[in-house]
Amino acid sequence: MKPTILMAAILFLAVPLHAQDTEVLTPSGDVAPIRAVKLIQAGGEATQLERVFFGQVAARETVDLSFEVGGRLIMFDAQEGQFLDEGTQIAAMDLAPFERAVERATLQLAQANRDLTRAQTLVQSNAASATQAENAETARDLAAVSLREATDALDDAALHAPFRALVASRLTPNFANVLPGQPIVRLHDMSEVRVEIDVPERLFQSLSDVAGLSFVGTSPLFDGEVPLILREFNAETQSIGQSYRVTFALPSTQVPTAIIPGASMTVTARLRSTDTTAIALPPSAVSITNDGAQVMVYTPNAEDENGTVGLVPVNVASTNGTQIIVTGLGPDLLIVGAGMQMLRAGETVRPFTGMSVE
Repeated sequence: MKPTILMAAILFLAVPLHAQDTEVLTPSGDVAPIRAVKLIQAGGEATQLERVFFGQVAARETVDLSFEVGGRLIMFDAQEGQFLDEGTQIAAMDLAPFERAVERATLQLAQANRDLTRAQTLVQSNAASATQAENAETARDLAAVSLREATDALDDAALHAPFRALVASRLTPNFANVLPGQPIVRLHDMSEVRVEIDVPERLFQSLSDVAGLSFVGTSPLFDGEVPLILREFNAETQSIGQSYRVTFALPSTQVPTAIIPGASMTVTARLRSTDTTAIALPPSAVSITNDGAQVMVYTPNAEDENGTVGLVPVNVASTNGTQIIVTGLGPDLLIVGAGMQMLRAGETVRPFTGMSVE
């Protein structure tokens, strides 16, 4: 009788032991709930690598305007911070001295023409030599040059905006006597608004082909992203930071009136991958061991409520150290995005759909 009772007790204890082999139990002995995992779709558009830079709005050029002649200012109509259309008159000198110079040069040219006519008449009557006629012709030409110079000086006595400009600063007070070449006003060329960023040497040299790069800018002055056009880059590195200055242009149709040089703008550079099957994954979704890189793929069950996970080998690469580019996966696969170190192959899990409060 005793052997029969002992055998029954052994069979009774074997049932929970078998259950522990097939189910995950909590420390209290209860069956643990099915784990929820975050899933990432492997398919979709090709991955894009991004870099974000701090940019500053800049003018196309900044120039100091000056007169080519000297004189006294009598008009200086340019307020700092004012936008000026191309051709707008900014400053003017007292024109009286220049008008007198034009009148004087005109009279001298008329006299030189009379002297030339008289010398040519005397040569024809053999009363003067041909050399005298040639000297009179030279004097006439010099008088004509003097008249052109006086006319140009009269035109140069007024300053006009050579482009759509923003007045940066006034450099000379009104009614002052100015010299030729003395700066009068500093203007920003706003005919094309530029954005400048500094790109580190290492990144700059690694991107030899910019055909796959696209650039966008964001700023509180814009509703969303604004496409940027690559214009030029400085072929010399900055003295501090060993970086290159890269310049972009804003589309002329998307430039707000309130934008001024020095305003900040965030510039994002995106490089589209040439491999359409490549996806970017966080480091938590990839396991790298001596045997290679693996990801955990989720396979739903027939009811599509839960599923099982399994390891799949992949090829990986990284260009920035924060994102891992994975290739070798089908576009329809679902990948565990985090917590794969807590799972084992073949385990049943459920997709994480968000936190719920009851």
